[in-house]
Formats: sequence, structure tokens, C-alpha cells
Amino acid sequence: MDHYYETLFNYIEQIIALPESDRANCRSTFKPVFVPRDTLLEEAGTVPKYHNFIVSGQMRNFYTNENGEEVTVDLNNDSRFFTSYFHFINQTVSNQTLHCITECELLRITHEDAIATAQRSKTQKDFTIKLFEKVQEEDRQRMNDLTTLTAEQRYLKLINQQPNIIKNVPLKYISSYLGIKPESLSRIRRELFS
Repeated sequence: MDHYYETLFNYIEQIIALPESDRANCRSTFKPVFVPRDTLLEEAGTVPKYHNFIVSGQMRNFYTNENGEEVTVDLNNDSRFFTSYFHFINQTVSNQTLHCITECELLRITHEDAIATAQRSKTQKDFTIKLFEKVQEEDRQRMNDLTTLTAEQRYLKLINQQPNIIKNVPLKYISSYLGIKPESLSRIRRELFS
């Protein structure tokens, strides 16, 4: 299980230095979990119980629109935190579902443990603020891409910046994430790679 925590610490260290006392807190509050492929971790209509860190595997976050279509709003490229952030922080009912596309190794912390750790941690408050800012910027950039880039440009950007998604995620989820109809994405792929 050491690789679970080392992956988490490596991720955090890219954002902020992590003292040994906080590493010990992480080891006691983040619980390792192995999740089989195609598992719905937290479903729409519930209050998120956990803040998840993906050690390995591919996940998506989606909601169902008024036409009954699943709309993918987030996909992970590699190891990172993955949660319905707003609903987890505020402990409100989420309209989103977390889906493990592949087998996933996760570290999970409950809301109660996250609050308690924040009160005794030297760096968690600073890290949480920086992580939230990062998530907000990624969401802003994604919204900007959806409104300013063509479908082909969005797909090419995903290929270049997030290759693990292209390799490991079914096209129907990629097309939903990029805001492209599946048949349009198939046509773009044919034109680009023929």
C-alpha cells in the first residue's frame, strides 16, 4: 500500500511542501480502496461522503441532462483528486455521479476527517486553497475551450495535453466531455488519421 501514499505525496509536493507530520495525518485519514471497473462510486441525488484521490485508473464525473443524456464534465488524465468539489465541501446533494471507467486504486477521506485534519494540519489549508484555485482554473479553461475552439481543435488539444484519456477512455465519454456528438468525433478521427 506504500505506493498509494507515495503517489499522493508526490502529487501534493508539486503544489506545496508537505511536512512529515502532515504525511502521518494523511496515512491515518486517507483509506486505500480498490474499485472494480464500471463502478458508480457516488451517485447523483446523494451527498458526497468522500474526497477521492486517484492513485491509478480512469474516472469520470457526469450528470444526466433534461433529455436523459449523460454529460461528462470531468475525466482524469492521471493521478489527482476527483470529487464533486462543491457538494463535498458544502455537504449538499450532488447532481453528479462519479464513475470508475477502469479498475481504480483510490485514497479516500471522509468529510469529517478532512475537517478535523484541516484544524491540526500545518499545510492542508494552504493546499486546499491552491487545489480549489487549480480546479476553478481548469473548469474555466474547459468552458473557454468549449466556446472558442472547434470540435477538431478540442480533440487535438486533448490528444496533446491528456494522452492517457485518449488511450484509456471509451470514445462515447470523450465525445461527451468535449461537447461533440459521437458520430462527429468518429468523422474527425477518420479525417485526422486516414
